[in-house]
Amino acid sequence: MYHSQNEPVTLSRDCPAVLIPAGERVTLPEGTTGFLTQALGGSFTIYIEGNLFRVAGRDGDALGKTPLLGPELPEDATEAEIEGAAWQQMRTCYDPEIPINIVELGLVYECKIETAESGGRIVKIKMTLTAPGCGMGDILAQDVREKVEQIPTVERADVEVVFDPPWNRSMMSEEARLEAGLF
Repeated sequence: MYHSQNEPVTLSRDCPAVLIPAGERVTLPEGTTGFLTQALGGSFTIYIEGNLFRVAGRDGDALGKTPLLGPELPEDATEAEIEGAAWQQMRTCYDPEIPINIVELGLVYECKIETAESGGRIVKIKMTLTAPGCGMGDILAQDVREKVEQIPTVERADVEVVFDPPWNRSMMSEEARLEAGLF
């Protein structure tokens, strides 16, 4: 859910975070106060002293929040079920500055399921960024990887960030364009 009313938060412990948009990893000290500006897909965007920081869902407890849990699937899930779960997990990944998920933004170009020698699944994902120089690229790719690897039977998610074809607004879903006010 998007919090448009900057909810005040105080960190209950030291918390790893990422400076937006630079992508620099930092540790926010216990007792730091700020405002929660976005809570989407199990990650959080916090405004502290003129800067935005992304906090991973697994560290939501430091903000007094509960992180999202991964999907439940049977051990004998089909490749189609695994692919569906992967797309659903990617819909929980958000650009930290835009309250629209990366699937609706049109940033995911490909999602393929392969079977590993061990019998587990490998999910191969090709995605892009809204801008090639975005410092959050590695962070978004890591978010996708971590969320897809939460799917039962998925051994590994290989996430490749590509820039061909370059992203443009026409790749956004109609719903995303409406939400962003681009009609």
